[in-house]
Amino acid sequence: MLARVSSAAVIGIDAHMVDVEVDLSNGLPSFSIVGLPDNAVKESKERVKAALKNSGYGFPARRVTVNLAPADIKKEGTGFDLAVAVGLVRAQEIVERDDLDDYVFVGELSLDGSVRAVRGALSVAMGAAQAGKKLVVPGDNAAEAALVDGVEVYGVSSLADLVETLAGRTEAAPVRVDAAAMFGGGRGEGPDFSDVKGQEHVKRALEVAAAGGHNVLMIGPPGSGKTMLARRFASILPPMTLDEAVEATRVHSVAGALPADRPLVTARPFRSPHHTISDAGLIGGGQVPRPGEVSLAHKGVLFLDEMPEFRKNVLEVLRQPMEDGRVTIARAALAVTYPAEFILVGAMNPCPCGFLGDPARECRCTPLQVARYRARLSGPLLDRIDIHCDVPRVRFRELAASRAGEGSAAVRERVEAARRVQARRFRGGRQATNGRMGSRETERHCRVDDRCRRLLESAVERLGLSARAYTRVLKVARTIADLDGADEIAPPHIAEAIQYRTLDKPLA
Repeated sequence: MLARVSSAAVIGIDAHMVDVEVDLSNGLPSFSIVGLPDNAVKESKERVKAALKNSGYGFPARRVTVNLAPADIKKEGTGFDLAVAVGLVRAQEIVERDDLDDYVFVGELSLDGSVRAVRGALSVAMGAAQAGKKLVVPGDNAAEAALVDGVEVYGVSSLADLVETLAGRTEAAPVRVDAAAMFGGGRGEGPDFSDVKGQEHVKRALEVAAAGGHNVLMIGPPGSGKTMLARRFASILPPMTLDEAVEATRVHSVAGALPADRPLVTARPFRSPHHTISDAGLIGGGQVPRPGEVSLAHKGVLFLDEMPEFRKNVLEVLRQPMEDGRVTIARAALAVTYPAEFILVGAMNPCPCGFLGDPARECRCTPLQVARYRARLSGPLLDRIDIHCDVPRVRFRELAASRAGEGSAAVRERVEAARRVQARRFRGGRQATNGRMGSRETERHCRVDDRCRRLLESAVERLGLSARAYTRVLKVARTIADLDGADEIAPPHIAEAIQYRTLDKPLA
């Protein structure tokens, strides 16, 4: 007896339909799975066998062969358990339905027959919608999968309940969720810019970074508020759109980082990995490729505190995602691409001891030590960071002031106004912010007059700016002009953008 049901394999963040073919034939009892399965798929034999027996359905004492087609795609994870079990039930004619080909089954089985949650349910739902099929998933994944329009999603808690429903003895209704209602109110209470005393020029730099989607690096002594500012940076970014939330949710779902009680990422991600992280942990990868921190920060913020303490090979792998907004992980058998559109916020000390230029503490580092410390951040990496900002020690009168600073809501309004200007400018284009402009867009939208050109020429000669750094100055100037509501870039905009290239200045 041959039975066929559908399941799905998630590769990267995309789902690929898989036919699960179950054949029962005469011969010595055996159970084999073919079709390029990994160890987790091979182990499903024992889970499926125990789940069927403990759910009250016998396991056939025959030769059982399961083929996962197409056979040239690597099958990973535990999500095929449910499809294999349904295929066996269908092959034994416990369930006789002609419309099972219209369903996609994904789920992990426990030995007692209960169905556990799996990774990537949102991507599988998108694949099922494209294939025009209905979807059966674990109950814990049902709300996540139901976010996709155009697909009927059924949540199941046990194999026995599913078989009873498929046999027509019970009925099940598709799961419905209101994505818009779930998405509403995504911005909750959190750290606010008003908590930060002083540092008005740093707040201005972060406002420019948020308005244009620019990467930013803060340089200052310990205790000057770099981490405090970085943790409040996400609060001045525009709220996520529903499409952005779904994109971020797909990545978190595939990585297994989606909370069970929150099937949709509604606030912009903020990721702050420790400096001991490996390149695979940051960029993604591993024997079974998984998204890294740069992808988990998609549409949000990646904060690297004490950047020079990260290993150099770890920092250098940031170049591609910072430039392209995605990361490709190539292996011998396959290559997967994950989205990685994030704003990098970095923090570092000005020198190894941290007190270079501090009026209250004496720096004991030699110029050579300072140069070696800063050299841990390579020139090509620094060129990709648009804004370098000094963060000096906060003075006592600012710390003791009772008046709260400007709140995140007020700053966010200006940021959103500048983003709307950019949305009109790039309508129909790939990029949505000034920070992601290509060379052609920069040339078209960042034209300057003779006064600005002379100012730029002076800065290039004095600071030795590279071609990429020169382009970054123009992009930042365009964002500053957008915040000011100016159609053209003016000398004050260029001058402010130039001052955000602190690390291009020679050491004194």
